[in-house]
Amino acid sequence: MLTELSIDGYLLSLTISFLEPSNLLFVFQFTSTHINLHLYKQQKPSYRNHLPEQSMESQSQLPLPQEANKGTTFFRTCFNGLNVLSGVGILSMPYAVSQGGWLSLILLFFIAILCWYTGLLLQRCMNEHLQVKTYPDIGELAFGCKGRAVVSILMYLELYLVAVEFLILEGDNLEKLFPNMGFKFAGFRIEGKQGFILLTALIILPTTWLRSLGILAYVSVGGVLASVFLVCCILWAGAVDGVGFHGRDQLLLNWEGLPTAMSLFAFCYCGHAVFPTLCNSMKDRSQFSKVLLVCFVTSTITYGSMAILGYLMYGAYSKSQVTLNLPITKINTKIAIYATLINPLTKYAFVITPIANAVEDTYPFCKRSLSILCRTVIVISTVVVALTIPFFGYVMAFIGGFLSVTLSMLLPCLCYLKINKTARRFGLELLIIMGIIVIGSFVGIVGTYTSVKQIVKHLLKS
Repeated sequence: MLTELSIDGYLLSLTISFLEPSNLLFVFQFTSTHINLHLYKQQKPSYRNHLPEQSMESQSQLPLPQEANKGTTFFRTCFNGLNVLSGVGILSMPYAVSQGGWLSLILLFFIAILCWYTGLLLQRCMNEHLQVKTYPDIGELAFGCKGRAVVSILMYLELYLVAVEFLILEGDNLEKLFPNMGFKFAGFRIEGKQGFILLTALIILPTTWLRSLGILAYVSVGGVLASVFLVCCILWAGAVDGVGFHGRDQLLLNWEGLPTAMSLFAFCYCGHAVFPTLCNSMKDRSQFSKVLLVCFVTSTITYGSMAILGYLMYGAYSKSQVTLNLPITKINTKIAIYATLINPLTKYAFVITPIANAVEDTYPFCKRSLSILCRTVIVISTVVVALTIPFFGYVMAFIGGFLSVTLSMLLPCLCYLKINKTARRFGLELLIIMGIIVIGSFVGIVGTYTSVKQIVKHLLKS
């Protein structure tokens, strides 16, 4: 049983059946004996110009998940989908509501519905051509090589910024655990968040050199469990640890903060890059619409619960990561923070690997040492960005407003309209799609502008 993932010219297959919650690009599948990571060079079929027979011939070397009695089951695919949608975004749910007010929760459910529908559009795009397996394939089917390039670049950029977010998250939470800790590095004394970002990068760096990431996959598959566990920790802090549910200065609606709230909500549903691979990995692809429904309903309940609990507890004083609000003297807080810290440490290598592979493919390295150097440079660059823009909430809002909205709302609609001619006929479907494009464009423009404005404002202050 093989799950396939193409990232601009590479076929990535892992024999582990779980998905990374926040890297958006990895499908893992268990076998009965071992876990491996393999990279194969994949030919790029031209879906626009080739006949079905020719496309099938060009793909004959690749195992197809839809072969008889092969592929993942409905329940396993649901778990994989939940892992995709269960990422670090849950940490910022109370902060998002503190920015937009209680009524902004309506936007959480509304954005979830829109992203669920665009997920269905991606499935319909795949149904137009049997050899379409990944999001870049859909981009190529709709708009040719330029479409593939645009989708791939946006996916790589999203991965890169998620890696930056991991470093910022580690720095923030380690500083809360060890507020007065400092150390010397290259003759300089470094303290606080910056020091922990550097320390985290040094710990993570060797994992990015690995060719086989199977060992890390064991630890990094628990996105769903980690999200549920974190909600339980927040509930415990409010009900048992004495925090209570009487957060101050709660607002019904804050117009000024709505763009940030919408961007953060959009970030939580940015799993579309891997939805085509999930669909293609199923035994029965016709059930994928039900998988999407289960995943979006379940994840929205989790996100909504965290948002309500956190905002009830901390009100307008909710921080960009809810773990930073928890009382550090309580054992429950330390457990929650340690659980939050583990996943980014293991996910970082998964996020960086596709980017490194793309660079190495463009400029082939004949020596292993040059490959290590390439990956090291990428890690260093993420450290520089994290140290320069150490604002977890605003960086997440930028990812959500610009990249997540584009990949999860706009491109699925545009690709579907381009591929399916009947969808362009005036009717209810066209009105819905055009509505999503208008709403997505508004959220993307306003959310991106607001997040960039906030980042620049805080940079000028520091």
